[in-house]
Amino acid sequence: MKPPAGPGHTGAGLLPVIAPQGEFDYGTVPWLQEQINTAVDEHGGVILDAGGITFIDSTVLTLILMTHQRSHLRIANLSPRLIHLFDVYGIDHVLNIYPTVNNARPA
Repeated sequence: MKPPAGPGHTGAGLLPVIAPQGEFDYGTVPWLQEQINTAVDEHGGVILDAGGITFIDSTVLTLILMTHQRSHLRIANLSPRLIHLFDVYGIDHVLNIYPTVNNARPA
């Protein structure tokens, strides 16, 4: 299975922006994990622009939570579907979630 289409690092400033596109599950999460790990290793954190993500499974939720625990993770542009999913699992109260990438950028 090929990685989902979309840019890698697309932002400037202190935290890079990763803007993946498409569905992410067990088969495609390694690509996303590599992008996140590179950003975290180089910058100590990342902004995940989730606006183009159409589906995630539990492997992605685990990746998000593990990234949050070890770095400065900011998530922006969550779709209503992902907002609902994060709410159901109660992780919306734990994660740093912002309405837009500009809001997620550190001041």
